[in-house]
Amino acid sequence: MRAVAAVLAAVLAVGAALPRPGLLPHGPARGDARLRPGDDESSPGLLLRRALRLYGRAARRLYVGTNGVISTQDFPRETQYVDDDFPTDFPVIAPFLADLDTSGDRGNIYYRQDDSRDVLDQAVGYIQAGFPRSAGAFVPTNAFIATWEEVGAYQELSQDTEPSTKLNTFQAVIAYNDEDTYTIFLYPDGGLQFLGTRPKESYNVQLELPARVGFSWGDSDDPKRDGLFHSLASSEQALRNLERESNTGIPGVWVFHVGGTEHVEPGGGEGAAPAVPQSPAEHPNPGTAGHPHPLSSHASTAQRPSHGSHSPVLLGFVPGRRDTQERSRWLQPRGDGGTGQSYSANPSSYSSGQHGVGVEEDVHFNPDVFTYSAASKETCAQHHGRCSPHAFCTDYAAGFCCHCRATFYGNGRQCLPEGAVHRLNGKVSGSLRVGRASVRFQDVDLHAYIVGSDGRAYTAISGVPQPAARALLPLLPVGGLFAWLFALEEPGSENGFSITGAEFTQSLEVTFYPGGETVQVTQTAEGLGPDNYLSLRTHIQGEVPFLPENVTVHITPYEELYSYSSSAVASSGQREYVVAAGTANQTLSYRLRQNITFSGCPHSRLPARQRLSVARAFALFDGHEHVLRYALAARIGPARDDAENPGVSPCHDGSHACEAPARCQPGVGTEYTCECAAGYHPDGRGCQDVDECAEGLSQCGPFSVCLNVPGSYRCECRSGYRPAGDGQACVPLAPASDPCEDGRHPCAPGDRARCLSRGDGRATCECLPGYTGDGIHCSDVDECAESPCHPAAVCYNTPGSFSCRCRPGYAGDGLQCAYAVEGNPQRLTPCQHERMYPREVPPLGDGHAPQCDEQGRYRPLQCHGSSGHCWCVDAAGQEIAGTRTAPGTTPPRCGSPESIQQLTPCEHARMYPREVPPGPSPVGDSHVPQCDEQGRYRPLQCHGSSGHCWCVDAAGQEIAGTRTAPGTTPPRCGSPEPTERPPSMCERWRQSLLEHYGGSPRGDQYVPQCDPSGDFTPLQCHGDSGYCWCVEQSGREIPGTRSEPGTTPPCLPSVAPPSVRPEPRPDVSPPAAGMFLLYAQGQQIGYLPLNGTRLHKEAAKTLLSLHGSIVVGIDYDCRERMIYWTDVAGRTISRAGLEPGSEPETIISSAGLISPEGLAVDHLRRAMFWTDSGLDRIERARLDGSERRVLFDTELVNPRAIAVDPVRGNLYWTDWNREAPKIETSTVNGANRRVLVHTDIGLPNGLTFDPFSKLLCWADAGTKHLECTFPDGTGRRVIQSNLNYPFSIISYANHFYHTDWRRDGVIAVNKETGSFTDEYLPEQRSHLYGITAVYPYCPGARK
Repeated sequence: MRAVAAVLAAVLAVGAALPRPGLLPHGPARGDARLRPGDDESSPGLLLRRALRLYGRAARRLYVGTNGVISTQDFPRETQYVDDDFPTDFPVIAPFLADLDTSGDRGNIYYRQDDSRDVLDQAVGYIQAGFPRSAGAFVPTNAFIATWEEVGAYQELSQDTEPSTKLNTFQAVIAYNDEDTYTIFLYPDGGLQFLGTRPKESYNVQLELPARVGFSWGDSDDPKRDGLFHSLASSEQALRNLERESNTGIPGVWVFHVGGTEHVEPGGGEGAAPAVPQSPAEHPNPGTAGHPHPLSSHASTAQRPSHGSHSPVLLGFVPGRRDTQERSRWLQPRGDGGTGQSYSANPSSYSSGQHGVGVEEDVHFNPDVFTYSAASKETCAQHHGRCSPHAFCTDYAAGFCCHCRATFYGNGRQCLPEGAVHRLNGKVSGSLRVGRASVRFQDVDLHAYIVGSDGRAYTAISGVPQPAARALLPLLPVGGLFAWLFALEEPGSENGFSITGAEFTQSLEVTFYPGGETVQVTQTAEGLGPDNYLSLRTHIQGEVPFLPENVTVHITPYEELYSYSSSAVASSGQREYVVAAGTANQTLSYRLRQNITFSGCPHSRLPARQRLSVARAFALFDGHEHVLRYALAARIGPARDDAENPGVSPCHDGSHACEAPARCQPGVGTEYTCECAAGYHPDGRGCQDVDECAEGLSQCGPFSVCLNVPGSYRCECRSGYRPAGDGQACVPLAPASDPCEDGRHPCAPGDRARCLSRGDGRATCECLPGYTGDGIHCSDVDECAESPCHPAAVCYNTPGSFSCRCRPGYAGDGLQCAYAVEGNPQRLTPCQHERMYPREVPPLGDGHAPQCDEQGRYRPLQCHGSSGHCWCVDAAGQEIAGTRTAPGTTPPRCGSPESIQQLTPCEHARMYPREVPPGPSPVGDSHVPQCDEQGRYRPLQCHGSSGHCWCVDAAGQEIAGTRTAPGTTPPRCGSPEPTERPPSMCERWRQSLLEHYGGSPRGDQYVPQCDPSGDFTPLQCHGDSGYCWCVEQSGREIPGTRSEPGTTPPCLPSVAPPSVRPEPRPDVSPPAAGMFLLYAQGQQIGYLPLNGTRLHKEAAKTLLSLHGSIVVGIDYDCRERMIYWTDVAGRTISRAGLEPGSEPETIISSAGLISPEGLAVDHLRRAMFWTDSGLDRIERARLDGSERRVLFDTELVNPRAIAVDPVRGNLYWTDWNREAPKIETSTVNGANRRVLVHTDIGLPNGLTFDPFSKLLCWADAGTKHLECTFPDGTGRRVIQSNLNYPFSIISYANHFYHTDWRRDGVIAVNKETGSFTDEYLPEQRSHLYGITAVYPYCPGARK
């Protein structure tokens, strides 16, 4: 406590923050190990001096990862967890979970275990500050300390970016003894300089995901279903508070009790004073804050021993599961002033009286001191926690024992389900002499797959170097251990796992003949891990005979006799094996002795001897994959005299002919029968499902539908009915009275407003399109004030609507009008149109009306009538740079439009260099390109003054990676083919990524490989990582083909030889009629139909595949039924129709685009608007890409989302500038720009305008809020305050739908209640970007 008192005194002296000395001592001087630098590194498993209790389970090893996490198992690849929210799929202690990187000398990560007195005293001082009563007598015996010192965030560096100077320092301490465990998170003053990291697949989209701080149990049976977790901080505000606030009274110090089985308990719940004064709003429920809640199927009544009092469990729907069941939620204090959250999946699976949390897991503690000794006086009441959740405890006179329940088997401390498939993971190390060669290997992977229903065991060991791998082929006992463990049990017999459980040590000695080589094998089982995986370590040492290449080893079936005692199993025997090389065979043998030791129950009755019969045994070395494989099928039965050797039942040795789902039932001797379960009828040796619905066997009542399922059936009520009390009949629903039908509502008349029934006897009013108001009072909107009609038309406002009529001499529908000559419509030329309606065309100067010739073309010379300025224009009427003359001077000499129009792009760029758009690397100021005799760009371009040289393609764009410095040899550039084919999808994707990586990708960055014809090569590899996979013709990875480093999968060409006619591009898969959502998911646009407002997930599909693209913004034109999208990889804006066979069309090319993100379509004006966060611009163009112009390019930092109100002609956009985020508005022409929202806003990613409610709404990834306001900025209100990480949002009916980067899905939120009602998570998991709603009509024009 003296150390903590000193720290507290320092805090009071310097202010409310933890000084660096407040961290526990660390670094090389204290003997710390240092994690190797990198982006995704993990430490070897550190074997603890004594096991610690974590989340109620025994942990013997700890791993430290680069990304701010500690775990009891090795980490998966960071892509599987670093961007995701809690819970994780593996156990996690996370002081700062984010995408961290220590490469390039950007910090150090230290870790060690320590039992020194000064360290333990400082740790216990912090713990007792957070738990002054319950931890008053806690004395830790060991501590594990991990320190992240000055570490940086992962950053994709290019030629134009510098490494960030923001670095973080934090520490995690685990202090424990034999009985309990506490964790301490420490954040020194100034230690957190950044609060989040960018996802690696965000490309040009500027996003930061906040770090996560907390704990995750991580052992859910299904990785798609959430397990228990506790979140301390996951928002920017909560992360900022980590340094300043506390649950111990010491700023920056956070303490948690993590030794219990039922919850993670934060400190501060026993009266510890807060470190910083907090307002009452920061503790919304003083009656429950700080008190954990146990997990139980009867949570409101179950009582558990705890460090604090209990409060009722709050139940409610929380999005975050792939199914829609409820899950319980426990509220606990959190550092952001709100509440932390602990979640459990499926609380109904927790049985009262059991300590387990729905996992088939070893939960006993400290096996080093655990015995069944009579002297210990241990009873079930004291130590029932040592039994498996699937076991019961029995007291005996001298102690107690655990026994597995029915349908499970094991030793009681670990129990597995009978007949299930099991997996084993482990590491193999060894030192072998093979012939004359010495071979060493360390921690190569071992994986075993067990089919418990018939005693089959498959073992694979990968990475053993040659010639040891081939020489180990005869050493079948390495895999034979698993055959004994999980052998098929004959009646009255027990396999190895039923006796030893998951904790034992096998010692094996094998002597080969005739050479006398001897090898020792030690295999240590270390308990069950997540998902009931048995963890095993194997060490092989000694000498084995050399085996030449191209030989096979055959092992004949054999039997082994095992002898049992209370704590050991022994076996010995002689084995023969055949080494075959071509037609030559040689029979060899070895003698083996094995001994298995374990801690058993002294009250269990073990057989004196049992016989293991191995009916099939195989050994194989796969030289291509470098994998050594063993396969055995075994059964275990009683030992007997050979004379009594009765026949074995085919049900036991697997030779029966029963076909699934029939079950083999043993009879007398070798006789058996195939039996079918209820719901099936016999069909030869198999069973056929009985269709109870078709055969009239169901008990479904009236108004119900019978649905057949395998082996049974179910009854579902028809629409308008609900189940009766007997569960079979259906009775009519008793609907609440509808005020909209009986007239009991306050809404305006039906021609101005609509009444919406809420289903609970209440109604909501909303004005019809064309009216404005609150639904009770609605007034007409004058649409003509916004000039929605064509300039050559007259607008007539009518109640709730408007109409457009072309002026005399024009023909059309009023929205589009064309000049009529002698009754026939004739479209005006651009020059004529600009003379008549100059405000519709971007002006050449204030008040200038262009001069046109007889054919309606622009005259080459243009002069301003009032100012006297003159200039030359091209055929499009655009001023030619450098030709403008001042008033009173000689006008310039201008050529004919035809001569200008006939210039090639290169010749045009030479005459007007300012008009040339920059390439991926700007060519430099005043560069004049070199053209050949035909006017094409020369392949080699050099800057006249700087001396830089580079290669260009046929369009004059610089080829990434070809630029050379002044004074060096210029690059060798090929000649562009005048008729070269357009770039393929593979080539476009490759070029885009090369540009994104700055021309020189690092070894860990993926660049697709294309063949000479532009197709994806069948084999794709990820840089120098060694990971390879096969792809389809479209470039999509073929599932199951990804290989580990050192091996390559065999990939077959998927591209047919080129035919005479080109293959069609990927086209649209047409959607069904009705209302649906479209969402952008990287290289595809997804289709998600709506059933009312519910997500019709089963009908979701890919609408359009766009390989090589990263689609971000998306919107829909309801008049021509076309979708529009932005592509940050290709730097383009494209569109496609929804008709079958429609192909994508690029309407804005990469010229002048860097990072186009948000997109909005105005169906009335036939215009589109977009944001570019690379150029910091907002632009506008017509829907065909013409008449493009910049609306705003000032006072923008990170423009993201954009929305338009076509009827009123208003534009809205967000800017998530971290220093001053805001939402702005203007007219669609760029007038009246103003800020709508700038307070209490963080990262406004998503924005939508609801054409029916006339509300502007946004989703904020910083504040986690979904908010709405009126278009003038008034009436702001919060709809939902607990979003995850929203990206884009759209409104439809009484729901919002937003994409979420934590869940990688579409989330539905009710507008009225703010509750989460549904979610859709695509099977192919990756980030979702933009989302839009497709109406069957145009919402802004239907009145």
